[in-house]
Amino acid sequence: MRPLHLLAAALLTVSLAGLIGFAPSALADHHETMDAAVEAEETAEAASLITTTEYQGDGGDHSFNDYLWMMIAGFLVFFMQAGFAMVEAGFTRAKNACNIIMKNLVDFSAGTIMYWAVGFAFMYGASKGGFIGTSNFFLSDAVQGENIDSWIYAEWFFQAVFAATAATIVSGAMAERTNFRGYLLYTVFITALIYPIQGHWTWNGGFLAELGFHDYAGSTVVHSVGGWAALMGAIILGPRRGKFDKEGKPRVIPGHSIVLASLGVFILWLGWFGFNPGSTLGADVSFARIAVTTNLAAAAGALAAMFFAWVKVGKPDIGLTLNGALSGLVAITAPCAVVSPLSAVIIGLIAGVLCVLFVQIVESVFKVDDPVGAFTVHGVNGVWGTLAVGLFAQDPYAKGLCEAGLFFGGGAGQLWAQVIGVAAVAAWTLITSGILFGVLKAAGVLRVSEEEEYSGLDIGEHGASAYHLDERM
Repeated sequence: MRPLHLLAAALLTVSLAGLIGFAPSALADHHETMDAAVEAEETAEAASLITTTEYQGDGGDHSFNDYLWMMIAGFLVFFMQAGFAMVEAGFTRAKNACNIIMKNLVDFSAGTIMYWAVGFAFMYGASKGGFIGTSNFFLSDAVQGENIDSWIYAEWFFQAVFAATAATIVSGAMAERTNFRGYLLYTVFITALIYPIQGHWTWNGGFLAELGFHDYAGSTVVHSVGGWAALMGAIILGPRRGKFDKEGKPRVIPGHSIVLASLGVFILWLGWFGFNPGSTLGADVSFARIAVTTNLAAAAGALAAMFFAWVKVGKPDIGLTLNGALSGLVAITAPCAVVSPLSAVIIGLIAGVLCVLFVQIVESVFKVDDPVGAFTVHGVNGVWGTLAVGLFAQDPYAKGLCEAGLFFGGGAGQLWAQVIGVAAVAAWTLITSGILFGVLKAAGVLRVSEEEEYSGLDIGEHGASAYHLDERM
């Protein structure tokens, strides 16, 4: 055989041997690849089932994503409690900082127990005449025989942190002179009765809901309730010593830490992304749009308050700017799901202006001492935001939620429903909180003594101080 033929034969032999040796391993690798692909597909399918399966008999028709978003939103709203504590502590004097923190801690703790016991039942129980709930006390409906309705637990948690917000608002307006025992008592009544009963009217198909009243996340149901109760409490309690001079002109009593107050506003702003988008009550993609309207209104409120105060007092006031952001957030809470981004900016701008105007009106005209501007931020702008639904609600955003507003071809029907809702909740809150605070004052447990107020509630009420200075320095 010629050398060339020998070389060709050798190459052929090597190639055949290689193919014979390679084929089984290649085939095995192919099968392994296919098995891995099938396994990955099955894993993905299982993951899909986790996120889309409906939990029949354990929460109704709610997916895992519904539970997840509801709880995350609730956690964000809970963190707002820290924001309120920082805002109130920062806007008040150092000698009362412990008292402020204690109240914000305890009102959530006491409010949680009361809302579990009776508040949630009054708000979301079986309706009696569209006025009050009558079932699910102590979350008793969550267990039926051997079945657990887990959705009740998710909904309760989200609604409980809302209830705590309404009670916390009141503490800011009554800061630096309220007896701690009195504070505990009125927190219990607000969380157990005042807040949940009126909440039933709107959010559990009550008579306001039947009238077409719309409050998506609580400009009225949460914030104006806190604002009206704060106003009534501040009036009955009376102003801080030295707040008004002999002629009745208000004096500035500066807070001890604008840094704490600023931190609190940023925390609240973050928490509002649970407050408003979380009110979808499930994994609805509209929460992205609601987050946008929420953010735009807050930013517009801050800028409007800053520039308006700049014109009025000659300086861009930080305290008013901070409250302007909160005012924008409160105002957009009712219409957040039914208005366009442009309307959200307009609503926020008006809220910022109202903030600056009413802080001065409340003090100079009505002679009410509200150390943190709670009534202006939550009461005035809670009303404004609720009425804004009747003006700015716009299709397709409002479709299925409420009628279009006056500015977008809907006529005055939705606006009229909003007026009725605002008036009904205001009357309920003013009357019930007025009775509550009046009784506490008559019992002598609403206000601390003049001496205790002068020395500070930290020492008088708690025997502690937030800031310990070394006397040797």
